[in-house]
Amino acid sequence: MEQILESLSHFWGYTGFANCTWQHLVMILIGIGFITVAILKEWEPLLLVPIGFGMIIGNIPMFPGLNISIYEEGSVLNTLYQGVRMGWYPPLIFLGIGAMTDFSALISQPRLILIGAAAQVGIFGAYLLALASGFAPNEAGAIGIIGGADGPTAIFLSSKLAPDLMGAIAVSAYSYMALVPVIQRPIMLALTTKKERVIRMPKPRQVSQREKIIFPVVGFLITAFIVPSGLPLLGMLFFGNLLKESGVTRRLAETARGPMIDVVTTLIGLTVGASTQADKFLSSRSVLIFGLGLLSFVIATASGVLFVKLMNIFIRNPEKKINPLIGNAGVSAVPDSARVSEVVGREVDPSNHLLMHAMGPNVAGVIGSAVAAGILLSFLG
Repeated sequence: MEQILESLSHFWGYTGFANCTWQHLVMILIGIGFITVAILKEWEPLLLVPIGFGMIIGNIPMFPGLNISIYEEGSVLNTLYQGVRMGWYPPLIFLGIGAMTDFSALISQPRLILIGAAAQVGIFGAYLLALASGFAPNEAGAIGIIGGADGPTAIFLSSKLAPDLMGAIAVSAYSYMALVPVIQRPIMLALTTKKERVIRMPKPRQVSQREKIIFPVVGFLITAFIVPSGLPLLGMLFFGNLLKESGVTRRLAETARGPMIDVVTTLIGLTVGASTQADKFLSSRSVLIFGLGLLSFVIATASGVLFVKLMNIFIRNPEKKINPLIGNAGVSAVPDSARVSEVVGREVDPSNHLLMHAMGPNVAGVIGSAVAAGILLSFLG
């Protein structure tokens, strides 16, 4: 009997109940919260469901040394996590994004690329704020990229500059991507007048297939020569787009934008969520990162809207004015930011459709965030 009790006591020591702390429970509740809003509100469910369940997996209390934890070398989770830690997953995500992106709106209105560039001010603004908050330059650069509203880019840069902060940065970036409609709408309304919101933009010109094929090649050469360090992201983005537009690699394009990106998105979400172990995630620095991430997102949105207002000062022809409501789409949350432009615009004028115009700065923002990441990596890597 005594031996049985001793065995039971030994077994108890290995259970999650015996090793549980309040921090584990907090993180599990946060994970459940992510899953709940993803299902009930349908906020980025393809991202928040894997991240939320990953948080639950990563915070199951366990006896140390079982070789199960995501941070224990050789464990299954640790092997899957290498795609995040070594930066393998983000370029594959960008390949899929390129294969599903139509750059026609940008090609037909090249001036809209300036809006995508202006929105990247949020990245560098947050970088300065993070420096002022006491973060090291490399950590500040990784935090700043949250303002680009691009989860894969945030993961790629933080894996190079601040691996220890990757969990907080990635969760922050994906959280704010899911909250795009909530965060951006009040900023857009506060910075624009009713007269500006009803501006009608001319219909974009029709883009030829030849232009669509030339664009990814020329776009890649220009951006890669400017920022060679952005090659992994930019190369895969434009390569994926070439697969889509060439017309002769349809199977590859469909694989890239379908099964492949689905698998990688699932793995990246699950492992990023699992990396938020309570002992590493629950800290004042994580809270500060979330705050700086929100500020960077706000600055990026405001910068895009205000830059359009500035552009309109120099556009004399009233028919060529740009509706400032598409300025928010300069962040690279594709296509959610563009949809917000459409929704807010139609609240004022139901017959005014801005989606086709907003997609221009939106896809420009994808390129811009990758370029910004390359710049930060060049100086801080």
